[in-house]
Amino acid sequence: MEIRPDDLCNPVVIALLQEHLDEMHRITPPGSVHALDLAGLRAANITFWCAWQGEELMGCAALKQLDHHTGEIKSMRTAQRHRGKGVAAGFLEHIIATARHRGYADLKLETGSFPEFAPARSLYQRYGFVLCEPFAYYQLDPNSVYMVKNLHLA
Repeated sequence: MEIRPDDLCNPVVIALLQEHLDEMHRITPPGSVHALDLAGLRAANITFWCAWQGEELMGCAALKQLDHHTGEIKSMRTAQRHRGKGVAAGFLEHIIATARHRGYADLKLETGSFPEFAPARSLYQRYGFVLCEPFAYYQLDPNSVYMVKNLHLA
């Protein structure tokens, strides 16, 4: 698996992101979906990566800079046929390393509270993320779970 920056122009990448948005809207009630669309992911404060195996897209993920000390994980998605192969863990390790390299103190995320999001929450917990209060523009929402990892801790 090779993780590399992406410009969000490849139709295969766009299709994976649309699949991600469609699923988020299918699972999560209106007003509680916080997945970014293409325009949102192209913002200057977001770095977007794709994971490839040869010419096959395995997944994508993004890191949003909230401020000089804090990053937020966005749009982490594994292609259906590559689930269970460690793609998400590879992205998480890559994002954590990038955030540390940038000097961030904290790495935060928002994910869903529904059973469909249990594997993601479990993965984040294995990597040291703990529950936290809503951050940035997020409001307390029973459909969301907010997590943080202090990057100065092991």
